[in-house]
Amino acid sequence: MDKKNTQEEKNSQSSYSEGGIRELLDRLALRSSVEEEKEAPAKTYDDYKFWKTQPVPKFDEECEAEGPIDPNTDIEKVSKEPYRLLKEFEWTTMNLEDDNELREVYELLTENYVEDSSAMLRFAYSAEFLRWALMCPGYVKDWHVGVRVKASNKLVAFISAVPLVIRLRDKLFEKCAEVNFLCIHKKLRNKRLTPLLIKEVTRRCHLLDVWQAVYTGGILLPSPVSVCRYLHRSLNWKKLYEIGFAPLPFGSSPTKEMAKYHLPSATATPGLRPMEKRDVAQVQSLLSRYLERFELAHFFTETEVQHSFLGDSEVSKGPVIWSYVAEDPKTKKITDFFSFYSLPSSVLGNPQYNDIKAAYLYYYASDSYPKDDSKASLDTFVERCKLLIKDSLIIANRLRFDVFNAVTVMDNNLFLKDLRFGEGDGYLNYYIYNYRCPKVPGGIDSQNNIDKSRPSGMGFVMI
Repeated sequence: MDKKNTQEEKNSQSSYSEGGIRELLDRLALRSSVEEEKEAPAKTYDDYKFWKTQPVPKFDEECEAEGPIDPNTDIEKVSKEPYRLLKEFEWTTMNLEDDNELREVYELLTENYVEDSSAMLRFAYSAEFLRWALMCPGYVKDWHVGVRVKASNKLVAFISAVPLVIRLRDKLFEKCAEVNFLCIHKKLRNKRLTPLLIKEVTRRCHLLDVWQAVYTGGILLPSPVSVCRYLHRSLNWKKLYEIGFAPLPFGSSPTKEMAKYHLPSATATPGLRPMEKRDVAQVQSLLSRYLERFELAHFFTETEVQHSFLGDSEVSKGPVIWSYVAEDPKTKKITDFFSFYSLPSSVLGNPQYNDIKAAYLYYYASDSYPKDDSKASLDTFVERCKLLIKDSLIIANRLRFDVFNAVTVMDNNLFLKDLRFGEGDGYLNYYIYNYRCPKVPGGIDSQNNIDKSRPSGMGFVMI
């Protein structure tokens, strides 16, 4: 994107009237599962040479019988040897408990992971973030897969998987993996390392009797189980405008735009406070009941709830994850819960600003969720969600975040536009490896617009 300073040029940078940071933030939000397959979007199934060899559904394939695509689950037939690399490279298992190896991973990601096309923004990972994301309860060290250069021992590629339990409609996958953080050094993108990384982490999962995995991508691959859309909400409009990522809409003024995104200083939900360790059991129960409404959802244990929403703390206080609960003062019952996490982006080549501080809406739940199909019940719930998430915006603004991002999962599509979230151009495709099933609605309609007529079918948020 151009960084020229005239008003007309800034107005033309984006048509995104609800914040104007659409293009760059969408691209930064993408979790590209295959960095080497970023060709033109109008490809057919036959063009995906690697994915044609994998047990994934074809495009527009009718699901006549739900189930594994490759039913072979014989561990004895899984190779005990890693896939062969080019002679100058070697496999390594990253020990993230070692501060030096953890630093290698986040330096690789920070310098080489998702970046916008104009090379002005790049995810800025921290050691704390990676510990939270990759060292979840029950994590498998062997699933943190790296590639080093033999001569220098330099880490040049990485892929990860973490174990989890998911529910797809009535089926519980008690052994599943979430694959993420595929990254290859920029200078080695032509070495065909991506297919090898995917196959190697798959082999390691198979050795532990794990045959299904979930993953996401901003690019279209064969074949998504669901497609969701990004939404963005400006918090610090002035900073975003001065960087060149937020436009000044025609006929408006900076004063009007800042007023449009202004938030109160105080939250409004009665009994709202930071989540504490003593809340874990209640939050797990509340979240589990809430997620039962969705077709595809993460099945949380109490141990996972504690890690996911408190990290290593007794009380939620950042710097990666913030979680809040609403407690009835009389009964001490937790009635509501929400969370968001921090993933900033570095701003490259800007003399005034070094980063954009971005918050991402994570999981939330309310016991006001509809217990019947009545419109009144849904309307009451939507108003409660707007109250809760507006409070999350207020807290994020108080913490000096610049933008608040979300995806059309859970009930987000029903109310976020009312909170001045704008539709982004980016889409997040959800995939299930080695499983064929009917599609899950992702909060958008057939024209890819936000669908406010019904909740999303997706109750799964990937970091």
